[in-house]
Formats: sequence, C-alpha cells, structure tokens
Amino acid sequence: MDRTVKRNAGLMNLIKRMHGVVENVDIEKHRQSQDHFGALLGNNRDVIVEDVEITPHKPEDVTIHGEWIYVNRSHMKKYIILYCHGGGYSTGSTLYARTLTTKLAMSTSMDVLSFDYRLAPEHPYPAATRDAMQVWNYLMLLGYGARDVVLAGDSAGGNLALSLCLKLKSEGRLLPRGLVLMSPWTDLTASGKSHATKAQIDPVLNAGYLQEMIENYAKSQDLKNPLISPLFGEYEGFPPVYIQVGSNEILHDDASMLYKKLLKDNVCVKMEVFRGMWHVFQMSPFKTAYEAMDKNAEFIYDICR
Repeated sequence: MDRTVKRNAGLMNLIKRMHGVVENVDIEKHRQSQDHFGALLGNNRDVIVEDVEITPHKPEDVTIHGEWIYVNRSHMKKYIILYCHGGGYSTGSTLYARTLTTKLAMSTSMDVLSFDYRLAPEHPYPAATRDAMQVWNYLMLLGYGARDVVLAGDSAGGNLALSLCLKLKSEGRLLPRGLVLMSPWTDLTASGKSHATKAQIDPVLNAGYLQEMIENYAKSQDLKNPLISPLFGEYEGFPPVYIQVGSNEILHDDASMLYKKLLKDNVCVKMEVFRGMWHVFQMSPFKTAYEAMDKNAEFIYDICR
C-alpha cells in the first residue's frame, strides 16, 4: 500500500468517526452538531461575515436568513457566488457551510452569499426551491444581473442549485454565468451503480441515511421530477458546469450520470474525480481540499473572463 493510499485510508477513518458524532437520530441535535463543526472549522480571520435578512416580496415568500462572506482585502465586486448548502435537505445551514463558503471566498476573491432555506421534514419539497428562487430574486433586486452570479452547492445544495437553474429555465428567465457542484446529489431514485459498489468504502453516506432524507424531503412525490432529481432534467441552453466528486463516495454515479446527461444536451461541462476522496471532502482542512477549491476558482475565473 503506497503512502498516499495509507494517508487517505487514515483520513477516511477519521472522517467516519467525525461523521458518527455529527449524524444523530434526533434531527435537531444533528443540526446543532453540524453548526458546531461549522463554527469550529469555518472560522477564518481573513473573511468578514455579514448577516442579512431577505424579506418577503410575494405572498408565498418567507423571511430568509442569509450571510455574505467577504474577503478582508480589496477584491472583485462585479461577480458573486450564490451558495446552496448541503445536508440532505433536512440539515445544514449557513454556519455549517462556512467550511466551504470561506474557502470559496478566499480562493476566488469574490463575495459569497449563502442562505438558510427551509428544511424537511418540517418543510418538504418544494419549500427549498421556492426559497432559492426568492434569494435569486433578491439578488436581481439588488441590481445584479443573472450573468453576474455563479451558482454553487454541495450534495443536496448541488441538487438545489440545479433545481433553481432548471426552474429559471422553465420560466424563460436569464440563467446564471455557471454552476459549481461538489458531490451533487442528482438522483433520488438511487439508480447509480455506485450506491452498491461504493457502499463499503464511503465514510460519510449510506443507503439508510439517504432513504431517511428522501422520506423527509420528497415523501409521496414523483422522484423523477427534475426539480427533485435534476438528473432527469433537460439542459439545452444551460451555462457551463463544473463538477467535483470523490472516487470513494456512493454518489459518484450521481455526478458521472449528470456529466453524461449534460454532454448529451450540449452543455459545456467538466468533471474531476478526486482519487481516494469522500463525499464533500472539500470541507476538510487539508491540502487536497484547498487544491479542489483552487480548481473551483480556476473554473470561475475562466467563465467570468
């Protein structure tokens, strides 16, 4: 066994133990544990965090808490990143997402807006997509153009970014400049072979957890609805997409099947598989995570030229 494989195996064991602490049968305690890790690992002196309350403009709107992440230096203001956090649509928050949003802001020198969409099971589909649309409309009211915004997300947040973009497309609206997706959860029917082939090595996700998240979010819904499982969407005319996925995660095929679908629909798409990595490894404070964020930044720079 070479040194890299040994190191990755050790990291995966550590991640598995940490995830065991976070993953809790009591969903409220699970959310609190994630926020604790976000506060611990997402703390960065080089960024400024500014809270924002996004108020309703339509009868169906709600008040949404969000936060802007700014790098504490002169930086680009023309383009921004709208970030959708992960957590299976049942957990996660802007605080938990700081493990990613601070890295994104630092690597791109762009402002990042993340937001607390309503969570299942209290608020199942389509609450999250409606909230994402409300935040998008908020940015447009601030004076940003659609092409000034890069959509990004991890896991269920990658699902939500795709869902929002598909919703915009269905309404004939202008689309964002591009999408950055980390370990996106694209297929709630779990048709990918990696759900079986990676089941023994994935240190973060398992079939039971995913099934619980599906029950919370989309019980009695058609799981092939593209706004629930974006794998089944139509992508002609979509902006460029960049996908990152670990080789050791059960959602590997959620990413690879989306990649093939986007190619088929003539979308400019790039996917990178990180050998030995796990689900949303970019959260972890180690070299490969920072390298992956630099690659996200390279993609964003390319599309913002």
